[in-house]
Amino acid sequence: MAKIKIILLFSLCYASTSLGYFKQSETNLIVSTPLGQLRGTTLTSRKGEKILSFLGVRYAEAPIGNLRFQPPVPVKPWNEIYDATENPPLCPQSFVDSTKEDCLFLNVYTRSLENEKKPVMVFFHPGGFYEGISSSEFFGPHYILDQDIVLVVPNYRLQTLGFLATGSKEAPGNNGLKDQVQVLRWVQQNIASFSGDPNNVTICGYSAGGMSVTLHMVSPMSRGLFHKAISMSGTAFGVQPIISDQLRLAKKQAQLVNCPEEVDNGLIDCLKSKTSEELSNNLEGYQEFLYDPIWLWMPVIEPDFGQERFLVEHPIKSVVNKRVADVPLLIGVTKDEFGGRSYFVVNNQTALKEFDENYKTIWPIIFGYERDSQFSLNVSEGLRKFYFPGNEIDESKRQGIADLYADSIIGFGSNRGAKLLTQHLNSKVYYYQFSYEGEHSFFYIPGTNDTIPYGASHHDDLFYLFYISLRTPMFTEEPESKIVDNLTTIWGNFIKTGNPNAELYNWPEYDLINQQYLDININLKTSSFMFEERYESEDVITKVTARITKRMGLK
Repeated sequence: MAKIKIILLFSLCYASTSLGYFKQSETNLIVSTPLGQLRGTTLTSRKGEKILSFLGVRYAEAPIGNLRFQPPVPVKPWNEIYDATENPPLCPQSFVDSTKEDCLFLNVYTRSLENEKKPVMVFFHPGGFYEGISSSEFFGPHYILDQDIVLVVPNYRLQTLGFLATGSKEAPGNNGLKDQVQVLRWVQQNIASFSGDPNNVTICGYSAGGMSVTLHMVSPMSRGLFHKAISMSGTAFGVQPIISDQLRLAKKQAQLVNCPEEVDNGLIDCLKSKTSEELSNNLEGYQEFLYDPIWLWMPVIEPDFGQERFLVEHPIKSVVNKRVADVPLLIGVTKDEFGGRSYFVVNNQTALKEFDENYKTIWPIIFGYERDSQFSLNVSEGLRKFYFPGNEIDESKRQGIADLYADSIIGFGSNRGAKLLTQHLNSKVYYYQFSYEGEHSFFYIPGTNDTIPYGASHHDDLFYLFYISLRTPMFTEEPESKIVDNLTTIWGNFIKTGNPNAELYNWPEYDLINQQYLDININLKTSSFMFEERYESEDVITKVTARITKRMGLK
């Protein structure tokens, strides 16, 4: 159980509060859509608003049998009243028993079924593209729906089932992201039935979901399907390579389930013969150092086999060449991100010794940059020089290890994304840092019996945007309720208008001269040049950026 708590982002072992109190059966709650009728239930928001809830709505045909490793097929209309009163199953993933390969469902929440045009938020869940869920126990609408919007939270395929990419016609990749595109197409065709405005759609995502948002901004498949974007703690502009295949992962999957490792020798056919549990319940087999790497399955630049391609070039190249959705953007990070993982290193003497002595091999694995090249060696040397100036790495250097985790996995990509998109979009960009350190966290300092949170960690801001009933009580008292008010008001303003301000705070748009960002805490304040020295390290980040731009022939 301890290992599950370390690895899973939303582990079911934390269950403490039932959602049942907030769910009411209402047999006469029927909505008619172009696909057919749906029966829903009702919830009550934090401030007493009635929420109409439609759970487990199918948006694509079951991706099983001949549809495994294929793009999603739009759902067919139905004749009977569809029961949309229960959360959908999880897509197959490790450490969870109740999953189904037939998992392409979404949840819809609205406060009205009248003929209105409410702004729409589509939220793509986090989980590194290998875990995660859309369930209302994890992403309850009770906070954000106090803003009068329509919320859509979908599942999408994960791990090998969603991201097998062999560079061949049989598996060019990105099916999990194409699932998300199908969600956006479903929204365009059906959201008006829930009082949503298909011409006022904001895509929002966290971590892998945040990366997804920035990928949708450059994907030709997503063009015109959304109008604003919110990228929370994840982008496609970091140091992680985006290439044309993930053969290394495909071969590792083959090893784990006793399949041939070569495409020409039947790898894909063999994977098709395995159960979804066999393919997904082996995350530990991919770990190379402690619980790393964090980034495993990734988007790929699809080779052209005549298919509809989600990603046709590197996202940076798309942005620089103006092949990007020019929409308002909200983008940011938490103050400490993945820094808590530094405790796993310093609390394990064997791991700490390897982290220190074998850093040229270990660091590219952990921090996601290019492996096995002279460039990789140069980056490792630069990182060591910058984050550990004395060149010694021991228990006393935990903060340096924490900063390196935070910056390489999330921070640099978000900072670079803010700068890159500010430079090349006409639309406004708003940059933020979430710094509130509350009683509840997704990461507690090891050895404290889950009582002392580590900073403002990765995912911690989600506690105040959604009601995560399996982890916390509903926040109705200070100080948590003030954070909920701040976050939902900012997000709500942006979703409605593309401007996060109003009467709450005068948050200036981001620019390359002043580089202002909003620090989100109990009191809101504007600061400039977030983690300036860390993000602008001449020895490290500039080299990574130069490497990317040189390869693409950009200035």
